[in-house]
Amino acid sequence: MAEDPKYHDETERVHEYREPKVVKESIFTGSKALEKAPKIYGIPTGIEGLDDLFFIVESENGKIVKKTLGGIPAYSVFNITGVSDTGKSLMVEQFTVEQARKGHKVAFITVESPANFVIASIKLRAAAMGYNFEEFEDNIILIDAASHSTLRENIPDLLATLAYAIKTYHIKFTVIDSVTGLFENREMLARGIVRRLFNFMKKWYQTALFVSQKRSGHEELTAEAAGGYAVGHIVDGTMVLAKELIDSSFKAKLYKREVGDIVRLFRIDGWRMSGHDTKTHYLEITDTGLVRILGPIGK
Repeated sequence: MAEDPKYHDETERVHEYREPKVVKESIFTGSKALEKAPKIYGIPTGIEGLDDLFFIVESENGKIVKKTLGGIPAYSVFNITGVSDTGKSLMVEQFTVEQARKGHKVAFITVESPANFVIASIKLRAAAMGYNFEEFEDNIILIDAASHSTLRENIPDLLATLAYAIKTYHIKFTVIDSVTGLFENREMLARGIVRRLFNFMKKWYQTALFVSQKRSGHEELTAEAAGGYAVGHIVDGTMVLAKELIDSSFKAKLYKREVGDIVRLFRIDGWRMSGHDTKTHYLEITDTGLVRILGPIGK
């Protein structure tokens, strides 16, 4: 199935029959590329137990030393995937609150629910985190793609709107909840859409979180989401959220839970920009509606 050309700018279309062109400006020596490389540092997420799962290695006095980043790497683009009721939206709302309360501007692109409902949920998350939302509520810039079909169905319009918001409000962080809604009923286009979003975030030096929905038939702890494995391969890394019913004595022993309980799980699936913990961890949604990453299975 060919990708519908209406989702592309005319300037981006490549004609099939033409002489090959050497794009000299795409060629860099290592040193020249490093001149434009940003310094990687940790961005605290506001999610208990998550920030220490990322690290870098450095050489000190001839020895390789592992250092915790204390957050997700700056300028990274993460895919957060899982079935429903695993805590995906809670995670990005906590992240949004954490950045906004520190004085940073955050673009929150709402694809599933209208902006007024989303901001009410974010306010609840701030209260649960112990913050006075009124002190930083205008640091959150909502782009309502749920209520405006031209943004949801036409990626150039969405990116032009986001670029305007970034320039106007000096935004450094972007959340999309959910990216799956941008290729609803046209999953054949998913890879192209996610690629455009990813390239845009890199161009504008955004640290970004994309929520994506798993089909119910997907294996719980794989990184696959609606749109296929290719979606996760485009971004810098994926956080996988899952839930499992304890329906056997084997699972009860493995997870140290009672038969009939629900256990939630979390793992990081691949990461380009830094080292990361590779274990599967327990995930908890607290009574106040906050996500916490707990210890690994078996401990």
